[in-house]
Amino acid sequence: MRGGTSKGVFFRLKDLPEACQSPGEARDKLLLRVIGSPDPYQKQIDGMGGATSSTSKTVILAEPTQPDHDVDYLFGQVSIDKPFVDWSGNCGNLTAAVGAFAINSGFVAKDRIPENGTCTVRIWQANIKKTIVAHVPITNGEVQETGDFELDGVTFPAAEVQVEFMDPADGEGSMFPTGNLVDDLEVPGEGTLKATMINAGIPTIFVNAGDIGYKGTELQDDINSDPAALARFETIRAHGAVKMGLIQNIEEAANRQHTPKVAFVAKPSDYVSSSGKSIGAEDVDVLVRALSMGKLHHAMMGTAAVAIATASAVPGTLVNLAAGGGDRTHVTFGHPSGTLRVGAEAKEVDGQWTATKAIMSRSARVLMEGWVRVPGDSI
Repeated sequence: MRGGTSKGVFFRLKDLPEACQSPGEARDKLLLRVIGSPDPYQKQIDGMGGATSSTSKTVILAEPTQPDHDVDYLFGQVSIDKPFVDWSGNCGNLTAAVGAFAINSGFVAKDRIPENGTCTVRIWQANIKKTIVAHVPITNGEVQETGDFELDGVTFPAAEVQVEFMDPADGEGSMFPTGNLVDDLEVPGEGTLKATMINAGIPTIFVNAGDIGYKGTELQDDINSDPAALARFETIRAHGAVKMGLIQNIEEAANRQHTPKVAFVAKPSDYVSSSGKSIGAEDVDVLVRALSMGKLHHAMMGTAAVAIATASAVPGTLVNLAAGGGDRTHVTFGHPSGTLRVGAEAKEVDGQWTATKAIMSRSARVLMEGWVRVPGDSI
């Protein structure tokens, strides 16, 4: 399925081989072989993956384990060139497809699906233990996929799926793990960088583009064709992960590629997107570029968009300051493929910031369904 600007292979838990219905080596080996990893050529020719972080994804859906939910959603980010599946976070883009899959697969009760209108799918995101609500359009009793909703980074228009991330901050700790809206992050080779480290949607480290020699208008090739630049970002990410308490030492970052994300922000500026579309400074509130699985993302991860929206809603963060400062409930940001508008509600309680909800629009559709062949000696 395509969900937002990502693509993944979706499974019902009950359809997996019995040995793969529980977390562990057998499950990981199966999903690696399905996607075509690890691939030293980084093409995933012998699998279903698309050789980018946006297309090397797997989803497992199961009966809900929580009351008042329709489905459990487990996300696995499959490494392209290394033999591991990262289960540490969510994929916000594919969440839009989870709603449709849940309806099509019978997870949602028939009496909750209107003949025409919108079906509200209550999703339990099992990786991060959060509720997400997808509002899926229904026509003649079936999921509507076609429409005129355009999403930068997706080639064709489709039906709009509104996704609400409820209480998106980490329930086990502060939304700002260090206790600060802006930290001094010491990074070998970079010096001391100003950084906003937030856990909302997905743990994300934001730095100022200008502090690391960028403008915020960069496209994928500007970063991904530069091995030294990628190494710099990985170093920033690793040291930020330690400071956020996600890992104990730098070496652990290599086996935790999916989280945290690292991103850089800048004030609005004119640029030309990857599709050739002109983006004016007046079209956006802030520019954001983010890396996923060691490469600059072609658009924006959905979970990182939640982090952007939430950080922009808190006065004083680097994202908020780059967007002009002050109180805001939504932000339009520029990314390599174009622009995206996202909203968030944040409030300060007893000196601690918390987010109540983040919301964005995505689209989704089934690309194919059937059998995926996996060699018997893979698990």
